[in-house]
Amino acid sequence: MTAVHTAPENLPDLPDLSDLLDAGGRLWLQAARAQAGAQQPGWQLRFAEAGRVCGDAADAARVLLLAAAAPQPATLTLLYRQGTAAERRAVLTALARLDVPADDGVALIEDALRTNDTSLLAAALGPYAARHLDAHAWRHAVLKCLFTGVPVAQVAALAERARGDGELARMLRAFAAERTAAGRTVPDDLTHVLALTAKE
Repeated sequence: MTAVHTAPENLPDLPDLSDLLDAGGRLWLQAARAQAGAQQPGWQLRFAEAGRVCGDAADAARVLLLAAAAPQPATLTLLYRQGTAAERRAVLTALARLDVPADDGVALIEDALRTNDTSLLAAALGPYAARHLDAHAWRHAVLKCLFTGVPVAQVAALAERARGDGELARMLRAFAAERTAAGRTVPDDLTHVLALTAKE
């Protein structure tokens, strides 16, 4: 089963944080985006600093900075590897907006899928993963969502990639049988995804 190609231009517009930041935060973000866009030394420090300055809007602010900077894969990987969970989440969210070769981007996604951090799992399964993650890895990612309680609504292009996927259906039925045998409930999301696999 091949990946579904979701064009970057179909992504929602970048967020406007004007109403979420105070005057100081707005000025900081304007300057930080300009610094990132010009690739001025130290813009990566603004990426880390966003958590302190932007509060609840830090994730969106970091995506804005990455979109402005359009960093090289090596820089993006460094930001991810050295970042906090929140900074890693922003890198994963921004992948679909950046021109990142599949080998580099998928490596970051696969790293996130090895964790049990549900916020990273959800961020990893955005449009970039829908385009580039191979069928085997994608199926196991869906199962991990079911296992960890990440809503499958977070999985980009779920209906398109699940449609007619007999191997995914087999894996879902096996997982459901294991749950039932253990006296545990079968998640509603599993039933939903299984129904998607039956569609042609």
